[in-house]
Amino acid sequence: MSDSPASEPTSVFFPVFLRLAGCRVLVVGGGEVAARKVRLLLRSGARIEVAARELNTELAQLAETGAIVRGGTGFDPAQVAGCRLVIAATDDAQLNRAVAAAAEAANVAANVVDDGAHSSFITPAIVDRAPVQVAISTGGAAPVLARRLRERLEAWLPEGYGRLAAFLQRQRQPVAAQAEGHARRGLWERFLDGPGAEAALRGDEAAARRELQALIAGGPPRGEVYLVGAGPGDPDLLTFRALRLMQQADVVLYDRLLPPAILELVRRDAERMFVGKRRNQHTVPQDEINAELVRLAQQGKRVLRLKGGDPFMFGRGGEEIETLAAAGVAFQVVPGITAANGCAAYAGIPLTHRDFAQACIFVTGHARADGSLALNWPLLAQRGQTVVIYMGLQTLPQLCAEFVAHGLPADWPAALVEEGTSAAQRVVAGTLGTLAAKVAAAGVHGASLVIVGEVVRLRERLDWFTSTNRAAQLAAPP
Repeated sequence: MSDSPASEPTSVFFPVFLRLAGCRVLVVGGGEVAARKVRLLLRSGARIEVAARELNTELAQLAETGAIVRGGTGFDPAQVAGCRLVIAATDDAQLNRAVAAAAEAANVAANVVDDGAHSSFITPAIVDRAPVQVAISTGGAAPVLARRLRERLEAWLPEGYGRLAAFLQRQRQPVAAQAEGHARRGLWERFLDGPGAEAALRGDEAAARRELQALIAGGPPRGEVYLVGAGPGDPDLLTFRALRLMQQADVVLYDRLLPPAILELVRRDAERMFVGKRRNQHTVPQDEINAELVRLAQQGKRVLRLKGGDPFMFGRGGEEIETLAAAGVAFQVVPGITAANGCAAYAGIPLTHRDFAQACIFVTGHARADGSLALNWPLLAQRGQTVVIYMGLQTLPQLCAEFVAHGLPADWPAALVEEGTSAAQRVVAGTLGTLAAKVAAAGVHGASLVIVGEVVRLRERLDWFTSTNRAAQLAAPP
């Protein structure tokens, strides 16, 4: 007796995967709908016959190459005999139902496209990572919803899962010969949780085999470090790979500039360690961060080093992986959208433009202990280029003065972007002569980026995010 509510919907279809290699399948119809079905069937190795008055260009080409068989210009119920499946895909509802009736009489499974009531089977939305396949069905109730779910799974499942599954298949027999029962299952689980699976995902089969052999030999699980760029702030700018690794890490070391919305996407039961830095205040010295990454990985943990922007753009990621490499710790690097690219794009300022800037230079605005700025001013103070300055808020008056002192006019365009790509983004635009005073008057104190160059002039016409963000705020419920 079921304890489900009587009103709860149930499916009338039984989910199943069919082996169709070498089997005869009849498709009635020669248009785009029929072609979509044929594309899927071809991947299964079925022998496909198409019956239709006319074939569209794609089906005609397939028939010419012998990939499919032309089964006549009309439907004959006798064609159903000997088929494993029949698909009715014409624009004639009466004909489609006649095809389904003939199939039912011959005890052959039939699908009438977009007509579940007359179908004995339906085709699901498919996420294909062969040999891994995910089939999604709403029982014909909501095909558009099934497609939306497929889109989400497409984004979540990396292409490499097919490589991983194929690797596991090839290793089943060798592992079975060396491990039995619960031991074998535990070995596979440790492999999938470790760097071996990541190696197989990216196609490095030799490394994956080494990790698997080490586990078979009884070695402890090895840890791995994921050096991941979280982008400039907007969670929607995370890469698929970054999100996947964020959701499987055991422990995360994160910086000050990471917004809560991004940290919320990290695996909920992961241990979190704040190692962020402020100006003149290092919560954790860099050498201690490097050592902690090694220590955690050597404990067999999957360690996420999460950084704002890109790890290799003034993020000291190079120093961290040098330490990991020296210690023999496995690691991988996932680039992120840099603060320069993200903030400039959301501010409506293209970093290059053929009419204004043919080059772009990235520098930091940190001052030396004596207060000076160790920058190549003759190189930076040039027309025809854009200069992006990270961490330049505190030294902004000095930066602007040095640009002017080295040859750029005081009315040269410049802007500061605060909390770029977030809902709190503010852009203060001016010139080298006015920007510092405008920023001080605006009370800017958040994470900021300075952009110097004629491309700043384009902001007035290209500022798409301010209007979009304002509309979203007005539409939000009180």
